[in-house]
Amino acid sequence: MFLLLCGAAPVRAGDDRALERGTAIIDPAILRALDQGRLGLGRMLAPERPAGTPLPNSELFKLSSMLPVREALTREFDRYVERHSASLPNESIGVGEGFAFQLFDRALLDSADVRFVLAGIVNRMDRAYVAPDNCGEIRLIYRLTRTDLPPIGENAVSQRLPMTLNLVLKAKGEGNDASLTCREIARRWLAAGSASPAMEQLSGKNGPLDLINDRNIQRIETNLQIAHAPKSAVRDFRTDYLMKVFDYDAAAKRFAEAPMENQIDRDRILADEELRRDFKTWLLDPAHFSELDRGTLVIPERFLARAAVAPTPAGFDVSDLQPEFGLVQGEGASGNAVFSEGDVVGALKRAAADGTRLQNIQSLAGFERRLNDVTCAGCHQTRGIGGFHFPGVDWMAAKPSNSTVVPASPHFFGDQVRRRDILTSFRDGEVPDFSRSFSNRPQLRGSSELAGTEYSDGWGAHCYLPAAKPSETDRSFRGWSCAEGLACQVAGKTSHMGMCFVKGR
Repeated sequence: MFLLLCGAAPVRAGDDRALERGTAIIDPAILRALDQGRLGLGRMLAPERPAGTPLPNSELFKLSSMLPVREALTREFDRYVERHSASLPNESIGVGEGFAFQLFDRALLDSADVRFVLAGIVNRMDRAYVAPDNCGEIRLIYRLTRTDLPPIGENAVSQRLPMTLNLVLKAKGEGNDASLTCREIARRWLAAGSASPAMEQLSGKNGPLDLINDRNIQRIETNLQIAHAPKSAVRDFRTDYLMKVFDYDAAAKRFAEAPMENQIDRDRILADEELRRDFKTWLLDPAHFSELDRGTLVIPERFLARAAVAPTPAGFDVSDLQPEFGLVQGEGASGNAVFSEGDVVGALKRAAADGTRLQNIQSLAGFERRLNDVTCAGCHQTRGIGGFHFPGVDWMAAKPSNSTVVPASPHFFGDQVRRRDILTSFRDGEVPDFSRSFSNRPQLRGSSELAGTEYSDGWGAHCYLPAAKPSETDRSFRGWSCAEGLACQVAGKTSHMGMCFVKGR
């Protein structure tokens, strides 16, 4: 799904920039300077390299720290081709337009003509609930880009490729003074975002980027378009995205393949009776069920996968979402589904009896949707831009401009108010509320900042059409309405999920 910038009440690019103030850096001129300085990927992974010497892929994946990443990606490509050949034997697969499924060209990972370019910096202190001592995360997001085709002309853009590399840093790590507090980190970010920041405000002695260095590295996350299938006589178009995570071993100075946070290994759980039983017991525990509802769940590694392939496009209904469709009893689920409707109803009754106030899960469908959107793959299928939530600005264009380049998805911009509220709580010495709504609809916290926009209830927003009988309306989604003058238009006769459009159209 693509970001919609037209309709009854559009959010202009300038408003988008206001949304990310203090929570992200998307200014192309600043990103260019940082990429050519100490935040270039080469300097972060090999600090001994001199500034201003970009690291092409031909050198990047020869670094001892990155060899395991290259090897793991090769294995995933081989697995993908093998699975494809088994499940779709009549659909050819390979690199180039002559194939039904067109693979990402792995040769680019070793090319001297491509490199990862800094496309954005995102404050994720809203994830401090995962590791409180780290105060959350700061993410340096790099986009794979060709460098052998310089832009020509005023409207030219560089050759960006469909892959991102996310270098995740601890907001407070081994590279920081022990006396540094989460409160001070948040204060610096919010202060720099109070106006259009100059480089000195960001990287100077009291700036937020002054706290960032290679000793804060925690992991790498990769997301690439592994294959694309154009529309044909036998199928609609389809694009698959491969996602992986690599933890950093500071002692060995190497990245190692790791389980993906909350990426449930559905196939393994469904195939193992003991694992299925353990997962069911663990998730239905009242404390964990409440964390699932709040969006702060951290699933144990024994239930997780080390890779995920997310198909795009995905629709609005739960049945269109992956990977958790099939774990919950219902249409399309296998006979040995982990969770039955009775399991979920029982968990809801226990929560009510205990006085636990659930914010999002009020039904079986709400449980299944939440179980999907806490995963990497499920979240990436929600209101993304072609499989990505943060493609970033293209500052290598001849005349880069935020007004003409959409740096992030509706999901990203819709979550900025919540993230900024958490930073404000840290700064003011208060206990942050880390809870979040479903990925399709932002957590408003009582703010009216997003009212009438596509991020909440405006043109293009995701919505729920109530059932004819009030008793049949799903309580998990009954608040997903449309702004005045708009109506929720659904696809098909049975679906209740749709988008807000002008009435009568």
